[in-house]
Amino acid sequence: MLGALGGALVYLLGIRSASGQAGPGATPQVAEAAFKNVQVLKGIPVDEFMDTMGMFSAALSLNCSDCHSQASDKSGTWDAFAEDTPLKRTARRMMLMVNALNKDNFGGARFVTCWTCHRGDQRPKVVPSLAVQYSTPLDDPNEVEIPAKGLPGAPSADQVFDTYVESLGGAERLTRLTSFVAAGTYSGYDTDQAKVPVDIFAHAPSQRAVIVHTSLGDSVRTYDGRAGWIAAPDRPLPLMALTGGNLDGAKTEAMLSFPAQLKQAFSPWRVGETTLDDRDVQVLRGTPAGQAPVTLYFDKQSGLLVRLVRLVDTPVGRVPTQIDLADYRDVAGVKLPFRWISTWTNGRSTTQLSEVRPNLPIDPARFGRPAPAPPLTLR
Repeated sequence: MLGALGGALVYLLGIRSASGQAGPGATPQVAEAAFKNVQVLKGIPVDEFMDTMGMFSAALSLNCSDCHSQASDKSGTWDAFAEDTPLKRTARRMMLMVNALNKDNFGGARFVTCWTCHRGDQRPKVVPSLAVQYSTPLDDPNEVEIPAKGLPGAPSADQVFDTYVESLGGAERLTRLTSFVAAGTYSGYDTDQAKVPVDIFAHAPSQRAVIVHTSLGDSVRTYDGRAGWIAAPDRPLPLMALTGGNLDGAKTEAMLSFPAQLKQAFSPWRVGETTLDDRDVQVLRGTPAGQAPVTLYFDKQSGLLVRLVRLVDTPVGRVPTQIDLADYRDVAGVKLPFRWISTWTNGRSTTQLSEVRPNLPIDPARFGRPAPAPPLTLR
C-alpha cells in the first residue's frame, strides 16, 4: 500500500524532538509529546498511534500523503505533516462519531470501526450491490469462525501441537536448539521492494534481534524477553519503545524461533479448520488472559505451521499482522522456516534466509535497547 512512497514517507506526521523517548522501565512517550497538532488521539503510546494510522490506511485505501499536506514530502522537514487538511479534520470527526456509537450502543466495546463502513473505500457505499449479493463470496481464512465447543471429530489442540512438534524434528531435538544466527535478504516498503541484507539473532526462549541494512541506514528491532524497541531511519522517532499488543507481538515472533513454547503461551485453545492457498489447514485460536487472540494455521499434510495472525488493539479497533511461513529446512535436526512474509496495515515485507548457524554464543546486549537511528531528512 505504501511501497510507492518509499521508506521515507511511511510515517511522516510532523515530529517534535525525540529527546523525551522513554528509557527501559520508564513510561513510553505518548503521541502528543512526540507529534504536533494531536487533538483526539491523546494519551496513547507512539507505537499504538502509528497502528491507528494503519487502520485509517487500510479502511480508506489511502497513504500518508493522501491525508497530510501535499507539500509534506517536498518541504525537506517533518513539520508540514502536522498541518491541518480537510481529510484530517474529517478523520477527527469520524473518530468522535464512532466513539459515541460504541459508547451508546455497545457499552464502549469497539464493535464499530473505520473498517465497518469504509471497507477500503473513501466513501461508504449506500446502495446495495447486486453483484456482491448474488456472487460467490470470497472466503478469507483469517475470518474463519471457530465454534466455542470445537468441531465434531476434529483433533484436540494437544494433538495438533504434538503433530507439529514431531514434524519439526521431535521434542528432544527442539530442546537442543538454544540459539542461532541467520543471514539472508529482506525486501519491503521500507526498501522500496529492493532486496537488502538482513541479519537475525535468536536465543531461547524468546530473545530476538533483526537488523535490516537499508540504503537509509540500519533498521533494528530487538526483544530481550521483556521489552522491545524499534530503531529505524524511516520511523517518526529515532528509537521507539514497543507497548501493549506490539510488545506481545514481538514476544510471539521471537517464540517462533523456538516453537515448543507456543502451546503453553496462548492457551486456552479453540480448534477449527479451513483452507489456505488450496491446502487444508487446522486452525488453533488462543486467547490468553489480557491479550488479543492469536491464530495459528497448521498444514494438515505436513503438520507444519504455515500462518500466524496476531492483533493489536488501537483506539479505533483491532489491526492485524499476518505472518506466512514457508521453505522449511533442516537446521541441527530441527526444521526452521527460511522464508516468511509479514503483512500488516502499513505494508508487507519478505525475509528469505540463506544461512542459519545453530547454537552459537550471542552477547545478551545484542537483544537490548538499540542505539537511536540517525535523523532522516526528506531531501
